[in-house]
Amino acid sequence: MNTKVDDCPRDIDANPYHPWPARITSIMDLTDKEKLFELRIIDEDVREAFKFDSGQFVELSIFGVGEAPISISSAPSKQGFIELCVRDSGDVTGALHAKQCGDVVGLRGPYGRGFPFEEMKGHDILLVAGGLGIAPLKSLINHIHDERHEFGKVTILYGSRNPSEVLFRHQFEMWKHRDDFDLILTVDQPDETWDGETGLVTKLFDGLDVDPDNTYGAICGPPVMYKYVIDEMRKKSMDVDRIYVSFERRMKCGIGKCGHCGVGHQYTCVDGPVFNYWEAMNLQGAI
Repeated sequence: MNTKVDDCPRDIDANPYHPWPARITSIMDLTDKEKLFELRIIDEDVREAFKFDSGQFVELSIFGVGEAPISISSAPSKQGFIELCVRDSGDVTGALHAKQCGDVVGLRGPYGRGFPFEEMKGHDILLVAGGLGIAPLKSLINHIHDERHEFGKVTILYGSRNPSEVLFRHQFEMWKHRDDFDLILTVDQPDETWDGETGLVTKLFDGLDVDPDNTYGAICGPPVMYKYVIDEMRKKSMDVDRIYVSFERRMKCGIGKCGHCGVGHQYTCVDGPVFNYWEAMNLQGAI
């Protein structure tokens, strides 16, 4: 008897190399290169047991093509599905972009260490993203949104190359109209439709009011931006152990076996991808 892949239930603690079948339930075009996929694990027991932290990732499988690590974009407080923001940049991501609602893909995870959500409670939050780096921070922002009373001032700085590459415009509109979120967007290359800030995201620190004794920072974006954003946070006297960075690079297997994402003596996929700056300073070549 032939058994379809989506008929095979599996315990969440079973073979870590075996993906769970998940159905695509929604696809949203964000830009001409990025799409937002909503996925629902088919097996009910596995779906209910699937818990994650903002900043963690999954291994997404396209059967017959391969797999790739993708950060989770949805908030942990939203159960029953996950969202993945995916750029069409390779064989796996290109194959995913060709999928339609109802198609089945594979998921492994969640993997890695996320942002210290519980530790951040009771403090001001400063979030800085560049480009696709807003994807994992979107998970954290929406989690904070769902427990807004637990946090102080929330500031979001987001930089994009140009207006057409700004991600999650629908979310930004919602955040922008809240009186308890401070959101500032900037682009490097404005067009005639852009009425926001221009220049690098570090420019947004000018005049920014930060309470260094009561603020946690989180950064995600192109590796080149980390040093400069951290320098700006340090100029605001923020503590090195309260600045968190997400290193989403060179990950492959997701479980620390292939050695592909080794940074110094640690593996990004297991010991990260989220590190505080104190840890990152001691990882050779990390920043």
